[in-house]
Amino acid sequence: MSKSSSVSIGNQKTNLVPFSAWMVVFVLVPIALVVWFAFTGVDGFTFSNLKWIYVYKSTLWLSVKLAFIATVISLVLAYPIAYSMSRASEKVQRNATLFIMLPMWMNFLVRTYAWMTILEDTGLINSVLKAIFGADFQSLSLINNHGSVVLGMVYNYLPYMILPIYTALTKIDGSLLEAARDLGARGHQVLARVILPMSVPGIISGITMVFIPSISTFIISKILGGGKDYLVGDLIEDYFLGNSGVVNYNIGAALSLVIMILILIATFLMNHFDKDAKTNGGGVI
Repeated sequence: MSKSSSVSIGNQKTNLVPFSAWMVVFVLVPIALVVWFAFTGVDGFTFSNLKWIYVYKSTLWLSVKLAFIATVISLVLAYPIAYSMSRASEKVQRNATLFIMLPMWMNFLVRTYAWMTILEDTGLINSVLKAIFGADFQSLSLINNHGSVVLGMVYNYLPYMILPIYTALTKIDGSLLEAARDLGARGHQVLARVILPMSVPGIISGITMVFIPSISTFIISKILGGGKDYLVGDLIEDYFLGNSGVVNYNIGAALSLVIMILILIATFLMNHFDKDAKTNGGGVI
């Protein structure tokens, strides 16, 4: 091995030190603490904390269900937006990206609380409807239900679905689309057989970036759900902070471990599909 090669390898190892330190301190150590508390108690090592997973199985299922619904709605809304952006001029693309990112510059709590003033019984929507139909109009129940929680998830996480899909669509070579049209493919056939398959990596990234924060959210369900139906994030917060009068790091860690496992499973599945897409070259069907 030459001296220059040895120096290059040494530099690479040195460059990995900050990253490795960051991973150990902010990833591995917190995960190790969660696992430790999940399998320990007053009497030492125990599996008893895991029984709470069964106790709260309905809460876990509700969290997964609402996160899945929010992810599907986000995908349905995001794809046409991202496609329209990718076909627009560079100026329009820059402005559209700015407008999509703009709400994210605002505090997460402020954005969520703003929906309360829109959805509540005396909020903007019901006030407008009363002005149109008269004072006898019965206010619509738009808040403190599952629909308002899903709405909050979609609103807050939609940009994370739009941007990866938009990035994937902008990377599609225009000559492929022209070739498909020259071969007789119609608009919907080009979309289904060329554009959609080649944008799969962006779709998978978007699904991952929306589903993961949705399944672990807690503040949205408290503000827009009225605390009627707890999500697993609410339970974890209560056990760690004692909001319900009981502080129990072990139960909170056990529930956190379940969320970590669900996230790892979702990530594994998404990476598997992403790998297939890349193996096929995001190919034309």
